[in-house]
Amino acid sequence: MAGSCVGESDGLTFWVAEQKDYDDVMSISVKIYGGNDYLPHRYAGWMTEPDRVVILGRRDGKLVALESGLIVDEGCTVVVEGLRVCPSERGRGVARVIQRFADQYIQQLYPSVRTKRQTKADDPSAGPTQALSKFTELGRRAALSFIGEADSFEGFVSHLRNKLHSTTGSEPGGSVPQMVLIEDEQHLKNILLDPELPSRVQLPGGAIIQDWQPLQPIKGNLEILARRNLTWLADKPERPSFLSFYTPPYPIPYKGGSLRFNIDMFGTDLVSAKRALAGHFEKVRERREVKGRVMVHVYLNKSLWEGVREFCEGYTGVRRCREYWEQLFLERGM
Repeated sequence: MAGSCVGESDGLTFWVAEQKDYDDVMSISVKIYGGNDYLPHRYAGWMTEPDRVVILGRRDGKLVALESGLIVDEGCTVVVEGLRVCPSERGRGVARVIQRFADQYIQQLYPSVRTKRQTKADDPSAGPTQALSKFTELGRRAALSFIGEADSFEGFVSHLRNKLHSTTGSEPGGSVPQMVLIEDEQHLKNILLDPELPSRVQLPGGAIIQDWQPLQPIKGNLEILARRNLTWLADKPERPSFLSFYTPPYPIPYKGGSLRFNIDMFGTDLVSAKRALAGHFEKVRERREVKGRVMVHVYLNKSLWEGVREFCEGYTGVRRCREYWEQLFLERGM
């Protein structure tokens, strides 16, 4: 085994992950997140991403766990991601051991880090868990999930546009007000650094959550957002009260190979949410960014879930594939 050990605890040795560990990491990731796992696609990028730490845990040389952290908020916060334990080691406290070591190791590398943040999927009907009781809940959003074939998207967009005409009272074939595409870097910077933005669009916990990564809208985080290649839409060019973006679709293991298409929305206006959803589907279709089976997840204010769900219904090519669930935004001290 090449590389160097960076620590040990409770029978585990810890190593900084390398590209050559990919196959071992995939071997402990089978059926993670019900096939929605992002790590097969992102692992290579994690190896070179600035301020990213990826720790592996091994027992007797065999990989048994992974934990990663990204330093954000100008060095004050670590966003933890990717935690996984191989099936044979689950329920034995391995997750707790690697999390504790990763926290200590990250603080050695980045002494300015004082806060640990993470996002987590939650089924509200299941009640609180002991693990969550250790964190402060900063916010939560509803999640709407559906699935369809990329070939159905053109018809789905037409279906949404027709529904928008009904919603806005415009004539069929007439124009429905479009969301504003924010492409200029300085324009986007001005929007995101507006101190009134968090309250105006009701950012959960004051953070922009991009594909499960919570980032404060501050200058030091703009470079992180920029390298995500996001497509931004707003309800108006200045001082928007509704803001949304989509992350470029990426492959996931679901059913032998699918694409995951994530849309993040911030704001409470239902008509804007409908316009944004239709706009994002139009863009991803125009750019031919999707093919085959596509799993779509829309994260939005809880007050919008029912209205957007109804908006998406009625087209046979795209169907909802999961009941109501939520995305939690959590924090604790290091």
